[in-house]
Amino acid sequence: MDYSAEYKKKCVDAAEAVKVVKSGDVVDYGFFNGRPVVCDKALAQRHEELKDVLVHGAVTLPPVPEVVQKPGSFVYHDLQFSKISRVLQKDYNLCYYYPIMYHQAPSWFREKIAPHRNVVICSVCPMDKKGYFNLGPQNSATLAAMEESDYVIVEVNKNMPVCPGGAEESVHISDVDFIVEAPSDLKLVDLPVAEPSDADRRIAEHIVKFIKDGSCIQLGIGAMPNAVGKIIAESDLKNLGGHTEMLSDAYVDMIESGRMNGKMKKIDKNRVPYTFALGSQRLYDFIDNNPAAASYSVNYTNDPKVISELDDFISINNALQVDLYSQVNAESLGTSQVSGNGGMWDFVIGAQWSKNGKSFICLTSTFKDSNGNDQSRILPVFEPGSIVTIPRHQTDYIVTEFGAVQVRAQSTWKRAELVISIAHPDFREDLIKEAEKMKIWRNSNKK
Repeated sequence: MDYSAEYKKKCVDAAEAVKVVKSGDVVDYGFFNGRPVVCDKALAQRHEELKDVLVHGAVTLPPVPEVVQKPGSFVYHDLQFSKISRVLQKDYNLCYYYPIMYHQAPSWFREKIAPHRNVVICSVCPMDKKGYFNLGPQNSATLAAMEESDYVIVEVNKNMPVCPGGAEESVHISDVDFIVEAPSDLKLVDLPVAEPSDADRRIAEHIVKFIKDGSCIQLGIGAMPNAVGKIIAESDLKNLGGHTEMLSDAYVDMIESGRMNGKMKKIDKNRVPYTFALGSQRLYDFIDNNPAAASYSVNYTNDPKVISELDDFISINNALQVDLYSQVNAESLGTSQVSGNGGMWDFVIGAQWSKNGKSFICLTSTFKDSNGNDQSRILPVFEPGSIVTIPRHQTDYIVTEFGAVQVRAQSTWKRAELVISIAHPDFREDLIKEAEKMKIWRNSNKK
């Protein structure tokens, strides 16, 4: 069937498409690189006639959404937070965090748990000959939101890589109300690969010791996970598998080196499922029409039950702080939102349900404060207002540059001892004193 006539009928300019948005509506923008740019500008231009439009995105990338700058008309939310989101919230109070159990997001829409989405606007690949628009490297919960919304607007970006699935990686033109064509020079955000520090490399080296032939690996974002990928690519490990929320440049290294081929996986053999990809142009070029990676909706990639089907699962994620109870804070510094929970909980639990699986929470032992002084990331207790992302009874391994310790199945005093053992040496004595005050330190403990 030829869909060109239907395409032409639905193709309008951005100003015409966004006329469907009304005051009080809930509008979903595409997540990550799926955020609309042309439609965002057109919607912002309607600010004088609109009020209290709730706009939702995730990991806000440049350019800064135009609607953010019209707070009287639009209320902007980010489901994960990025550097842009942090600045918008902390310095301008123009962004709100939206906590989410990521693997449940599609069911939130389909079971009408989440507020009804009136309009979904997202960037997509050009339509194929069968009438489908591939969603590109940001599957997530997009199709579920579209199914339950009143209007669907797609912004066609010719530079979007086509990402094979999987499941729910495309939307058909029959389910689209308006098509807006973006300028041909609109590129995806090309994020430079973060260069690992010496501490990042040491953390990565500690983790790689636990990886064996046939392990299935999930990596979070940042310099340390990329260091893990580099080490693996240069190792003699064989037949590794991949299954992840975020596909990063590290996976390109592991797959192209031949170390990660997925041959030993029980499900999704020979490919790496992911729900979004974020990184450099090299990554986007790699995933374009590449069957080595498969785009899935997040209710598959992040479902702990699915993860548990993969033996020897290794989950690696970053945190901001850990306390002496082994609670993990990956989201905030006090009341200042830094990141989000994302899929950390999903993979922490899924990895522990996997046969011989392990979950690693990683952080450097210290950071520099605004005065250039070293401060410990391992604390007796968190500052009031800080968020506990992973409660102590779900924490498995904690890793700093000083080692990797398993706190799962340990008492409170033993957890304190283990956590202090990987703190920076300059802070250990003070942490011991605090542990004594907290009644979680035994006189027989090492000092």
